[in-house]
Amino acid sequence: MLGQDVRRVAELSGHEAIALDRAALDVTDAGAVEGLFAELRPDVAINCAAWTDVDGAESAEQDALKLNADAARNVAAAAASVDAAVVLPSTDYVFDGTAERPYVESDPTNPLSAYGRTKLVGEIEAAAANTRSFVVRTSWLFGAGGRNFVDTMLGLAVRREVQVVHDQFGSPTYTAHLADGLLRLAATEDYGTHHMTADGHCSWYEFAREIFARAGVDCEVTPVTTDEFPRPAPRPAYSVLASEWPRPIHLPDWRDGLRSYLAER
Repeated sequence: MLGQDVRRVAELSGHEAIALDRAALDVTDAGAVEGLFAELRPDVAINCAAWTDVDGAESAEQDALKLNADAARNVAAAAASVDAAVVLPSTDYVFDGTAERPYVESDPTNPLSAYGRTKLVGEIEAAAANTRSFVVRTSWLFGAGGRNFVDTMLGLAVRREVQVVHDQFGSPTYTAHLADGLLRLAATEDYGTHHMTADGHCSWYEFAREIFARAGVDCEVTPVTTDEFPRPAPRPAYSVLASEWPRPIHLPDWRDGLRSYLAER
């Protein structure tokens, strides 16, 4: 989902974008990654490969670790070997959600789920393998290239009523907007950890209501608590992100992203 938008935005910006899917490159194979980077010699590698099945990771943490951590190290190290920078998208789920104000980059991490733990290890591995690394935490992604919450809600609308949790808060982020932000960041030398999400925040319940309203779909949304809607992986109750960088890259409001996505969809 993110990878497709990174390729599209890069090409529209005049960059030569080489996009590799799993058939073209197994990022868990360190030798294959190093060999291909030696051949292609990119200036920047944006690693959009990730295990994103949050609930599935609870019963397959070692598999998630291979993709979210081992592969992150492989790509970062291969990039370093050809003097290239690396961009690694990460997640708000590295935090436990107990804060009462937006998390900034220096706040202590404490992931609640296997997914969050594996992404955090990936952050550490990538930064250690490449001094020119950008770790970019983001949240609640939706876009045209894959399954996402917006599509799920619109698919469930045939029921005329859905239940959505109202006690988890974050920033829904449109992948096309994030892709633009990642490319803008990669053009700087602000190496380190960054927070980059859509402006504004909401609950999943508020997000669902906005989806139906903007799509012109008549579907009643009933708020429920996290305890009433149990999932295999625990989620942070509050994972709104902010940045303490002096010149952070700002993305449009999440409602603007939703509007653009629905038009694209």
